[in-house]
Amino acid sequence: MKNPQTYATRRYVFLSIIIGISIIFLVRLSWLQIFDSSYKASASNNSRRDVTIYPSRGLIYDRNGELLVSNKAVYDLMVIPGQTDLKDTTTLCQLLDIEKDEFRKKLQKAWDYSYFKASIFEKQISKDIAGYFQEQTFKYPGFYMRPRTLRNYPRSIAAHVLGHVGEVNQAEINSDPYYVSGDYIGKSGIEKEYEEVLRGKKGVEKLLVDVHNREMGSYMDGQFDTAAIAGKDLTATIDAKLQAYGEKLMQNKIGSVVAIEPSTGEILSMVSSPGYDPNQLVGRVRSKNYRKLQKDTLKPLFNRALMASYPPGSIFKVVQALIGLDLNVIDSTTGFVCNKALVGCHNHPNADNVKKSIQYSCNPYYYQVFKRIILQGETNSVFTDSRKGLKEWRNEVSKFGLGRKLGLDIQNVKPGYIPSVEFYDHWYGKNRWAFSTIYSLSIGQGEVSVIPIQMANLAAIIANRGYYIEPHLVKKINGNPLKDEELEPKETGINTDYFDLAAEGMRAVVEEPYGTARRARTPGVTVCGKTGTAENPHGEDHSVFIAFAPKKNPQIAISVYVENSGFGGTWAAPIASLMIEKFLNDSIQSTAKEKRILDTKFFEYEPDGN
Repeated sequence: MKNPQTYATRRYVFLSIIIGISIIFLVRLSWLQIFDSSYKASASNNSRRDVTIYPSRGLIYDRNGELLVSNKAVYDLMVIPGQTDLKDTTTLCQLLDIEKDEFRKKLQKAWDYSYFKASIFEKQISKDIAGYFQEQTFKYPGFYMRPRTLRNYPRSIAAHVLGHVGEVNQAEINSDPYYVSGDYIGKSGIEKEYEEVLRGKKGVEKLLVDVHNREMGSYMDGQFDTAAIAGKDLTATIDAKLQAYGEKLMQNKIGSVVAIEPSTGEILSMVSSPGYDPNQLVGRVRSKNYRKLQKDTLKPLFNRALMASYPPGSIFKVVQALIGLDLNVIDSTTGFVCNKALVGCHNHPNADNVKKSIQYSCNPYYYQVFKRIILQGETNSVFTDSRKGLKEWRNEVSKFGLGRKLGLDIQNVKPGYIPSVEFYDHWYGKNRWAFSTIYSLSIGQGEVSVIPIQMANLAAIIANRGYYIEPHLVKKINGNPLKDEELEPKETGINTDYFDLAAEGMRAVVEEPYGTARRARTPGVTVCGKTGTAENPHGEDHSVFIAFAPKKNPQIAISVYVENSGFGGTWAAPIASLMIEKFLNDSIQSTAKEKRILDTKFFEYEPDGN
């Protein structure tokens, strides 16, 4: 028989446990209800509205402080489906300029998303409409306005440089938890590359609302609010006046203009034509206009300055001369007869030195130079010699930033192409090709291709007498210059004297008899340039020109490509000279030249947009 005292002891223990647990629950409940504000904040969702505060996106200025990209205020109409109780939707539909069927579809989409959570009902509503709605909020329970900003482009220039902003897609949301549906993100250009700098940081404002959806003030005096942090401002490298002028010169022409400050690598202008007004991709018309631009057969969204591959044509002869000098297969006094039996050429005196070879742009001369580079006679086999020579040549070419992507601070830069031994082995078979197969490379034709930005950079290399700084589009972030290590010079390793010789030849191209770029002469400025006519198997050849100026202490290096327009000296050279004159003199004396370029239309193009 059990001892009664044992039962009594167990009963007391059991009661003690129950009392202890009860005390714990009571203390916890008291804490949650009396002391813990976060619980109260959570419990009051039915009378509190969390409003995302979007920061002002950073502004973008040109190198001289002119505003290129600003912000303008708009509003998104938000809806919380579980709070809606609309008896009359007609007035709201009229206010938003939408049909009732569309209204019902939008509301159903919000219901499908969430009963309790807010989602966007209508985007980018003007300040006037939003102001009227705010006065009538009590009529529309479950709806409220959320302030936003849109980009604005005062000068309507440099669309490919600046890029555009659009709503995030699901892939972007998945890749970065900062974004949620309805947020905006940089989609291209500087806007995309510097997104984290420009976007700032979102804040949250917690508001009390009554049963009629009217805001009653801040929740808990705003102690749970977080402030938005504005994005940082950027100073771009481009010169707005020069950019606008370049776009004007290239109107109704297909091609590109790229201008660089040689000493810094800063891009002064980057024109891709045809282009578009960046304001076309802002606001409620963005989607419609983007589709139109995508379908346009002239590809205005395509940035030719960074993405279009062309044969370099005769401008490549300057590279061949420098490589030949560096490899000691020629010297400054080397001359060759202009033997048109080797390769076709225009009429000019024989080039009896390197300077004149550049000045005259002699094709047979560079046939011979390239032959000496490729066939250096180190073996008894022309095939083995060609393989060794091409490998050495390709290594030298790469020192000029060709055949690879330049380290530009925006995306979608193409590398161009410099053919390799492996390429020809695959194409023709090993020991089945030699110099005679690839001699067209000597004059910048054949399988070699370049991007316009690379050609402007080549002009900068010659201007600097042998080095370059990676071209870039942003100069300062919030007033702070880029770090020095980001601007380290890249040396070609080729003797400076050879570059002096190349520069003198380029000066003669513009200023001396038989030079191919007389139209590049610029009042009061010594221009060093080189023309090219890039063969186009699909139509008229492309007009190509590179230049830098002045010869001493160069301040601008430039490349111009005008598609399907013929000789380099006819169109690309005068466009380059006008850009140089505009940048260095801030005015144009060559008015007849300017009128000729402005009046010439290779096609009629009027961008369509609202």
